[in-house]
Amino acid sequence: QVQLVESGGGLVQAGGSLRLSCAASGRTFSSYAMGWFRQAPGKEREFVAYITRRGDSTRYADSVKGRFTIPRDNAKNTVYLQMISLKPEDTAVYYCAADLHVIVTATPSNYDYWGQGTQVIVSS
Repeated sequence: QVQLVESGGGLVQAGGSLRLSCAASGRTFSSYAMGWFRQAPGKEREFVAYITRRGDSTRYADSVKGRFTIPRDNAKNTVYLQMISLKPEDTAVYYCAADLHVIVTATPSNYDYWGQGTQVIVSS
């Protein structure tokens, strides 16, 4: 079992920055990959970024590449989503998720545990 709790969402102006945090508990944090996804009103949940269990590889959606980073701190059982140059189209509920499979993917259905989500609103 893995429990995930996101924090750090809020309202920010376009061009601003936010850092989301996702604190994990339960299973050993360094044993699984972590991802961030987001869901805007009326849209499907979409992949944002993932990081492998050791933090040696990351992948980003094209829409956030160069603006978002996904560091993890295995000593603190926490993964982050650092967001800069935010745009109104980044407005969504952001979810962190844990992937316990050997090979991590960007597919939401492959993730085993999800947080409750944190709202990010970017005003123009």
